[in-house]
Amino acid sequence: MGKINKAVIPVAGMGTRLLPATKSIPKEMLPVIDKPAIQYVVEEAVASGLEHVLMVTGRNKAVIENHFDRAVELESSLLEKGDIQRLKSVESATNLADIHYVRQGDPLGLGHAVMMAETFVGNEKFAVLLGDDLIGSREKLLLEMKKVSLLHNANVVALMQMPAHELNKFGVARIGKSISQNVFDIDGFVEKPALGEEPSNYAIIGRYVLMPGIFKVLKETEASSGGEIQLTDALNHMALNPSVAGPVIGFVFTGQRYDIGNRLDYLKTIVRMAVDREDVQDEFTTWLKSITSTS
Repeated sequence: MGKINKAVIPVAGMGTRLLPATKSIPKEMLPVIDKPAIQYVVEEAVASGLEHVLMVTGRNKAVIENHFDRAVELESSLLEKGDIQRLKSVESATNLADIHYVRQGDPLGLGHAVMMAETFVGNEKFAVLLGDDLIGSREKLLLEMKKVSLLHNANVVALMQMPAHELNKFGVARIGKSISQNVFDIDGFVEKPALGEEPSNYAIIGRYVLMPGIFKVLKETEASSGGEIQLTDALNHMALNPSVAGPVIGFVFTGQRYDIGNRLDYLKTIVRMAVDREDVQDEFTTWLKSITSTS
């Protein structure tokens, strides 16, 4: 329990909010500047000391495995041309982490996808990273969450304050007592609450550090009306019954988070990340100002 070095990344979703682009390309492989979104997530995991990664995949996701595999012909071609910079960028994805894959099969929800990781995780704490949420490369969110989990021997969920009109898209926390700055006990969760029924304005974002006891809880969690097993439902049960699988603590994140879950957020993410990236920011910002000033 003293070390957290495993990450689970569910990538089995169909990405329906980004159709038709995601009809044949997984949303996790949509490019954000010059890398697919999923690579940013794996890079974040590795930078946080999560050396072993399990991706929970589904149908039509083989392209994700291909991206993190060797591309011998491409590498040889770049080497022959002396294009070392692009060769290094291609090889970086291959050498990022110790990556494993398991097929979810039926799309039975995020909770079911996490259950698929039980053999990989064993009796260890682990992190879950969702591909819809990209965290700024200079942020230390998962490192801080790992520290909180180890200090309090608890499950830790990343939270962000959201505008009231957006809370119905998220699981929303019922905040308990303050433990320390930005760290709170959680008294429960409400999944996608109706307007006016939100227990707070703190929504779950796609980063979790979990204890292995969650697998037992997930197995006993009833499917929702849509036939899916919701991770939020399991966490709510754990928050209400801390003795079952450990307490649930919320870590409030105030840094850079980018969302690629729908078309508008995807476009915003590309612009915001380009403005923040040193190798393109000056030229891109100048161009962006020029088109916005004339529109």
